[in-house]
Amino acid sequence: MSKTKVLIVEDQAMPRKMFEMTVKASDDFELAASIDNADLADIYCLNRGVDLIIMDVLTKDGASGLEASKKIKFKFPNIKIIVVTSMPEYSFIDYAKKIGVDSFCYKESMFDNILSVMKRTMDGEKVYPDEVPVISLGAALSTDFTRRELEVLKLMTGGYTNTEIGEKLFISLGTVKTHIQSMLDKTSFRNRTELAVKARESGIVILGYTEE
Repeated sequence: MSKTKVLIVEDQAMPRKMFEMTVKASDDFELAASIDNADLADIYCLNRGVDLIIMDVLTKDGASGLEASKKIKFKFPNIKIIVVTSMPEYSFIDYAKKIGVDSFCYKESMFDNILSVMKRTMDGEKVYPDEVPVISLGAALSTDFTRRELEVLKLMTGGYTNTEIGEKLFISLGTVKTHIQSMLDKTSFRNRTELAVKARESGIVILGYTEE
């Protein structure tokens, strides 16, 4: 029985090595290739007979693993994809499901069971976490924010003005300011700039890796 060929797309040395070691030690899987840039993944799918991809969300040179997955699912619908990330961005899971990604895992919780996730995915199971990891942002937890507040916060981290945020989300300027003040009250940050900087650093929202 032939082994399942795995493409690893990961730009961080430690998890990449862990994924490679897991694949090489398995009787069911073999390493087709290991690369650090998601924009090259579809080329490897064409030339290496890939069956399964372990795909990081954020890869070298800012290449998005989610957008690469979308492209691959369109071109090669039979290839299974497991998206992995260490970032708690709220929209990643929903977008992964929308574009047809087979499974989704957070790196911190999958290091001990990646082989199980790979086997379950190849057996046709959709493996997704029940919830996004909870992190702190100032005096607040990520679960303290509403979906709309997170949408506003994401655009803030991209440098958009309050007026531009209102236009993009089809809400009034006053509503934008209300959401920002609510987040400032929850986090105890001093001002809008501090809120945006800390949010960007935490990874609670990341602009540009999923469609708005």
